[in-house]
Amino acid sequence: MKTVSLSLEEIYNLAKKTLLSNGCDDETASILSDLIRNAERDGSLSHGLFRLPAYVSGLKSGKINGKGQPEVKKISQSVIKVLGNNCLAPVVLNKGLPELVKAAKQNGVAVLAITNSHHMAAMWPETEKLADEGLVAFACTSYKPAVAPAGAIKPLFGTNPISFAWPRPGKTPIVYDMATASMAMGEVQVAKREGHKVPIGTGLTKEGKETTDPGEIVDGGVLLPFGGYKGSAIAMMVELMAGALVGDNFSYETALKDNNDGGPPSGGELIIAISPEKTSNDNWDKHADEFFEKMKSMGNVRLPGERRHKNRLDKGPRNINEELINKIKSLS
Repeated sequence: MKTVSLSLEEIYNLAKKTLLSNGCDDETASILSDLIRNAERDGSLSHGLFRLPAYVSGLKSGKINGKGQPEVKKISQSVIKVLGNNCLAPVVLNKGLPELVKAAKQNGVAVLAITNSHHMAAMWPETEKLADEGLVAFACTSYKPAVAPAGAIKPLFGTNPISFAWPRPGKTPIVYDMATASMAMGEVQVAKREGHKVPIGTGLTKEGKETTDPGEIVDGGVLLPFGGYKGSAIAMMVELMAGALVGDNFSYETALKDNNDGGPPSGGELIIAISPEKTSNDNWDKHADEFFEKMKSMGNVRLPGERRHKNRLDKGPRNINEELINKIKSLS
């Protein structure tokens, strides 16, 4: 695989130029380009420049409003709703998260319910931002059907990621971001592009047979939930929490209304923020750190988010797939 070396600034500029030339206003282009650059910086390759052509597809078709403004509605002291108005999710989060932070710090617990937003980025940015504010955070969102429930061979669930973050004052937070599928679809697509096999149990062919070929999964096949019935139950939970609970669609309903342009569909997201300052005691952070140290002492244990935070320290250029760069440049 041929690669091109780009600085972090060049990655940001390439993304912003592409978005501006495809219907985004400066605010939307800046917010999304920052997210894409940060994903490349942190090693989240399946959520960086790799996603840009799909964003452009949604913008070109008119499905995504690159110049729209979300509407923030304060339902109660602890419940905030944001109407996405077909904006990209990072723009919606930019408006909604500050309100969630204020509500959680004041009331101890707060909920942000997002509807009609196009989410295809990583989810750790929103939970990590809340953890940096001293809050425990949980987030989930659905997508279009790509994952078969345990016992089935046809998709019903989205990859339905969940993200959790735990604040550590003076230290980098604990953050995980994981698909409830055995592997995120973006990672399977990257494996297909780069010619890598995937582990058995990742997905099935269109005939319902197990395979290690990512192409057979992407092209007419189906992903499987992680952990069999356990992962399937968590995926179902995400459907309910990011669908019915916030007043948006289930994944299969999203598919029915999507125009299949390749861009991220419209859907919901639920984010919960909890203040340990309100729910615990003065020793909550030290108590948690003792637990993390206990984990680390048990062998080659890596705390969630450590690798991403380590990658972040490297401010140097990143090697990006040359074919992808050429494709992006053709979109401007």
